[in-house]
Amino acid sequence: MKNSSGLSVIVITRNEARNIRACLQSVSWADEIIVVDSGSTDDTVAVAREFTPQVYQHDWPGFGAQKNRALGYASKAWVLSLDADERVTPELRQQIEQAMGSAARDGFYLPRLSQFCGRFIRHSGWYPDYVLRLFKREKGRFSDDLVHESVMLQGSSGRLSSPLLHYSYMDKADVHRKIEQYAAAAALQMHRSGKAVSRADAPLRAGWAFLRTYLLRLGFMDGMAGLGIARMNARTTYLKYKKLKALQST
Repeated sequence: MKNSSGLSVIVITRNEARNIRACLQSVSWADEIIVVDSGSTDDTVAVAREFTPQVYQHDWPGFGAQKNRALGYASKAWVLSLDADERVTPELRQQIEQAMGSAARDGFYLPRLSQFCGRFIRHSGWYPDYVLRLFKREKGRFSDDLVHESVMLQGSSGRLSSPLLHYSYMDKADVHRKIEQYAAAAALQMHRSGKAVSRADAPLRAGWAFLRTYLLRLGFMDGMAGLGIARMNARTTYLKYKKLKALQST
């Protein structure tokens, strides 16, 4: 029978050796840590096993399905879902524990403060990036989206104020890798949903993504980092629709 109290932290990984130690150290106080890996070829699994015996290996079905697999291993009353490049600060830990103790809500949104190539970003549509990550195990599950999955909560929600730190884009190589990864997954997801596009969609939507990020979302206030984010969003959008057009033609 599953435990009726405590906190399960769930993390999905693949080749996260440079991130996973700091991530798991930041939640070493949790009652249970669960890591679901999808074929890492670096030291991710070995490092994870330093923190928990609950390290499982599966194929890769997409972000939502993989997180639901991790959720299936959880045994505590509350679940905190983290990505390997995220960190829980001592201040956030205190708020999480207070939220769990109050039982006033079934889930909580955390503001996420993300870093782009060495700088934490306060504009560009990135902050406060509220994400539902803390929830009662019996009240939530993840959507089955291949990318940009979300927690579907049955019940009431609240917000915490201390940010979850997100070391999302460490360097230019990381940016280029994630552009390709997210664009490919998003294109496949749209294709499966039956979305149709024209040749004009890729450049037009990419241009809009740049303007929205840099001007409407005040990316210019983040300096060169804001310009880099606007370019990244434009490139991701362009590739997403170009890949979708290619899938549509097959």
